[in-house]
Amino acid sequence: MILADKIINLRKKNGWSQEELANQLGVSRQSISKYESAQAVPDMDKILKLSNIFGVTTDYLIKDEIEDEEPTYSDVVEYDDDNTPVRKVSVEEANELIAYRKKTALPIGIATFLCIISPITLIVLAAVSEMENSVITETAAAAIGIGVLLALIFTSIPIFIINSGKSEKFEFLEKEKIETAYGVSGIMKEAKEKFTPKYTIFNTIGIMLCIIAVIPLVVSAILTENAVVVCSMVGLLLFMVAMGVFLIIQVNHVMSAYDSLLEEGDYSKERKSNRRKFGGIAAAYWLIATAIYLSISFITNLWDYTWIVWPVAGVLYPVFIFIVKTVSQNKD
Repeated sequence: MILADKIINLRKKNGWSQEELANQLGVSRQSISKYESAQAVPDMDKILKLSNIFGVTTDYLIKDEIEDEEPTYSDVVEYDDDNTPVRKVSVEEANELIAYRKKTALPIGIATFLCIISPITLIVLAAVSEMENSVITETAAAAIGIGVLLALIFTSIPIFIINSGKSEKFEFLEKEKIETAYGVSGIMKEAKEKFTPKYTIFNTIGIMLCIIAVIPLVVSAILTENAVVVCSMVGLLLFMVAMGVFLIIQVNHVMSAYDSLLEEGDYSKERKSNRRKFGGIAAAYWLIATAIYLSISFITNLWDYTWIVWPVAGVLYPVFIFIVKTVSQNKD
């Protein structure tokens, strides 16, 4: 396999366009096109850069008789001064993680959105059924509302499962000490900087939606005692919160990948052990919240009221985590 073919294969394997590779290499897209069509050969400086970008040896690129690609850095484990294993992360792995997070952000956001809006139909129909001369009975309203609620929840569950399965491959980023291959940190920092404006905008809009979501409900409660209007505003509140959370997930799901590769923010070396501990606690917290919600709902059959469990759980969650962190720090 000649150099041109190897560049094409490695570029496509990383999911890059010619322009994206050109930006990393510091040349024009036309230069990459010429390299790949064998109309031009990169000089040694560019060969060295290509080997760092792709995470392969220069021998692999230059020697036509070497057909197999070099193993990824994830197979390489070194040891630091404290004899602690350090996992190497190649540019291929880094790009695979970012691509995976970008691909799964939308379905995970949609699944979360569905869970949050799931009680809306039940809440609104329950109010409508209590009106005089209502066209729907309380029993029918409950049946339809609960049916929609369960359908949305059961639709979201496989979405969560399908889009979290492959993440196990990257668990070592949170569990092990890592070191990125030469050039990877620079590439990831540049990509993170380009992504930051979108991250800021989506987070800002998402947080604002969650904050102002309560306004229609408060205003309606002051201006009218009509249960249908008030319950409709409750539905609007949940919808706005769902939209806000959806936007927040879209960018935080990706940004956390950049932070884990660069070991920044919540993924710094100092916080890794705490993230593992709090991750399990967080999962247990929401499982308990779900169990409480379903238990109270089935026992009381007051589905049009038990939705309050979710906003209460959301408000108490940061307080709960703060207490857990405080207790953990005191023990340490």
